[in-house]
Order: sequence, then C-alpha cells, then structure tokens
Amino acid sequence: MSVEIIWLLLMALAVFACILSGVPVLLAIAGAPTLIALLAAAGGDFDLIFFQAVPQRVFGVMSNPLLLAVPLFVLMGYLLEKSEQAEKMLKSLTAALGGNQSALALSVVLVSALIAASTGIIGATIVMLGTITLPALLSAGVNKHMSSGLICASGTLGQIIPPSIVLILLGDQVSNAYFEAQQEAGNFAPDPVTVGDLFAGALIPGLLLVCLYAAYVLFKLRGKAHQEQTQATQRDVSLSNLIGNIAPTLGLIVAVLGSILVGVATPTEAAGVGVAGAILIAAAGQGGLVARIASACAVLAVLLLVLRQLGVFGLDYADGSIVLSLKTFVSIVLAAIALALLLSSTKAIISRDVLLPALRETVTVTGMIFGIVIAASILSLVFRGFDGDEHVADLLQSLPGGAIGMLILTMLVIFLLGFILEFVEIIFIVVPIVGPIILQSDISPVWFAVLIALNLQTSFLTPPFGFALFYFRSVAPTDIRTLDIYVSVVPFVLIQLLALGLVAAFPVLAIWLPSVLF
Repeated sequence: MSVEIIWLLLMALAVFACILSGVPVLLAIAGAPTLIALLAAAGGDFDLIFFQAVPQRVFGVMSNPLLLAVPLFVLMGYLLEKSEQAEKMLKSLTAALGGNQSALALSVVLVSALIAASTGIIGATIVMLGTITLPALLSAGVNKHMSSGLICASGTLGQIIPPSIVLILLGDQVSNAYFEAQQEAGNFAPDPVTVGDLFAGALIPGLLLVCLYAAYVLFKLRGKAHQEQTQATQRDVSLSNLIGNIAPTLGLIVAVLGSILVGVATPTEAAGVGVAGAILIAAAGQGGLVARIASACAVLAVLLLVLRQLGVFGLDYADGSIVLSLKTFVSIVLAAIALALLLSSTKAIISRDVLLPALRETVTVTGMIFGIVIAASILSLVFRGFDGDEHVADLLQSLPGGAIGMLILTMLVIFLLGFILEFVEIIFIVVPIVGPIILQSDISPVWFAVLIALNLQTSFLTPPFGFALFYFRSVAPTDIRTLDIYVSVVPFVLIQLLALGLVAAFPVLAIWLPSVLF
C-alpha cells in the first residue's frame, strides 16, 4: 500500500469521524482534509502549492451563473410556504379527494407532487403534511406506520421532480465531469450538458416514483372504508374554490418549468420568473385591492411574453440593439407598469411579514449550500494532491463489467453515504471523483445524473441522518416513536430503489424526453 493511499484513508476516517462527532459539516469537510494535508506536508508527502487554487475555486463557485438559480428557487419555495399558498392547496385537495382511506392517502401523494414542482422545500412540505394530513390519516384508520412513511416519502418528492435544487447542483458537477471526460477521450468540443437536460430527464422518473407511491398506497389500503369522518373531509369544497387554490401554483409550475423545457429561458432566468410569480401569488392571497394589483401584473407579464415571442418589442437580443418604434415604446411602457405593479405587490407582502422571513431562511439555506460547495472544493484539492483521482481510476477500471461495473459500485457507494451525509456533500465529493472516469465511456451523462438523483432521494429517508425523518419527528405526536418512523420509511426506500432499478434497466426513461425537446 502506497503512502498516498494511507493518507487518503486517514483523510476519509478523519472526515467521517468529525461528522459523526457533531462537528459542523462545513468544518468537517474542509478542516479535516486541510489538517491531514498539513501533517502530510510536514513529512514531505504533500505539496502545499495545491492550496493556491482555493481562491480561484471560490471565485469560480461564487461567479457561476448557473448556481445563481439555487437561492432564487429556494426563495420561491419559501415565499409560497410563508404565504400559506401551498397549505391552501394542500387543504383543498385533501378535502376534495378525502372520503375513504385510499382516497385520503392518495391525495397526500398528489398534493406532494404538486408542491414538489412548485416549492421543493423538504422541511416546509413535511411539516405541512404532518400538521394537516397526519391527524386526518390517523382518524381515518390508516395505521401510524403507513401514515408516517407516506408523509416522509411524499415530502421528499421535490428533490427529484423539477425544478429541483439537487438537479441544479448535479447539472453543474456532471457538466464539468462530462467536459473533463470528453477532453480525456480526445473530444474537445462535446455537446454541453445543461440543467434543462436534467430537468427533462428527471421528469418521467419523478412521475414514475409518484405512480409507484400511489400504487403502493392503493394496494395496502384497498377496500378499506373510512372509519371516521374528519373535519377536513366534512367540509364542502366547491369546484371554484378548489380551482382558485390550485390554479396559481399550476400556473407558476408551467411558467417556470415550461419556460426551461421549451428553451425560452435558462434555469436562472426561469428562477427569477418563479420568484416574481411567487410574490404575486403571495400578494393575491391577501384579497382586495392587493389581489387585483397582483392579477393585473400577472396578465401584463403574460402579454409582454406574447409580444416578445411575436417580435413586437423591436429588441435584438443578440447584439443588444433597440429598434425605436411606436410598438417598442408601448412595450417599454407596459414593462414599466408591470414592474410598478410587482413592486407594489412586494410592498404588500413585506407589510404582511411574508417576504422578510422568507429572505432570512433563504440566506440560511443558501449559505449552507454554498459553504459546503466551497468546503468540498478544498477536499477535492487535497484528494487530488494525494493522487486520489488516479487511485480511484485504477480501482474502477479494475472492476469486472467495465463502465457498468463502475456505475454499480458508484451507486452502491452513494447509497451507503446517504446514511450519514447530506445530498450536497455527496454531490460535490463523489461526482468530481468518479464522473470524469465513468463518463469517458458511452454512458449518457443525463442518465448518469438522473440515476444519482434517484439514489440521493433515499438519503432523505435513511436513518440516522435522513432530513425527512428529523422534520417529521418535530411534528409527530409522542405516541409515534422514533423507531416507528424508521420502520415506516423502509417500504418507501425499497420503492425508491425499485424506481432506480427501472431507470437503470430502461435508460430511455431518462434520455427520451431530453432528446425530443433538445
């Protein structure tokens, strides 16, 4: 065993020991490798010149236009959560579909899928599901294991159904890994891998997972009658009220996801549209004059989009030139009015204490994500300083089965890491190491990324550090023990692994839609 491998093993043990001891993850990922590198440098086994690349990597992370979509999508989700729009949709759909155990449980899956495509905030989704639907499920006679597992699993759908923070971060890393792999293979002009590709690739697998959840619910609760009518199901929900609560969220999903998939906007631009749309939805929920102002702004925005697509603006986006005409002047005036209406709506949600709390939580979450990204860059530098990439390449290439054997081992490692690490850490540690090696073969980068995303889905449910388990524990009654929660998620982890196996066996599930759209 070479000296470099010994140091690499020590670094891995140090990182995991720090994480398990309760040291903040950011410090564990950056501090432990730095300490090991300093010790190795003292013995002449590491060149500290590698640390000269840290400022450049930090600048690269902070100036990456793709990663700008992360805080915007997080803010969009928190705006919908703080304005209680997601809760309104959840209550109305639950009440409309409730009646027997199967319908009530199925409504949880359906509502979660809609919330996933609009917010993607795990904590907020699970807390809402636990607060609103858990009592209804238990009162309807659904046992605590099924109720707990269903809420925990459904609340994590936002990590695979686009737009998803997981897919954005994966898009950045897989794109870099694919470019590096193609350069090693002699292809210096590879087709870029975009977040739009990943959004399109994950859409069918995400809906497949929803269908598998629904099938499991129907199978387990088949033929069981509703034992006790709950307050939620006794309410008379009119069709207009149901549409009124769902339509704004559906419109936002179409505007954000649709603009990315049809190529009208980049993920970052679509995220900006999503934030503006979430502000209007939050304002419209207040009713009265504020609602009318928000509705007028939304109508103007749609009109401006139509004018832009028809070329009425008189703007040449290629060189930034403006053709002065009456139509251009009218378009500018309409845009100014729309901006004024948006600012008025923003002022309204500030006064209702919606915007500032959303901004505070967005800064916290974004700071955590970017801190881990930078820390993982430091770990990657130390890893490469010990020639870790070459040792991993030798290990993977020695496996039987070629590229498929490498892929299977990578999926197994990611699944096991999911028990103790967060998805951000796994993405920025594993993908830069194995991606450039695996993607030198004929494996599709989109398929590779979707498989990782499905695999990472399990990390939110696997104890002891599954985020979904922590959030559900905070709202679950005392008679549902922590062990009950752990047991409840086992069937849903198996369902997620089944979905992973199906996409692995049938790559067309991930690569067909991107090939059609792009």
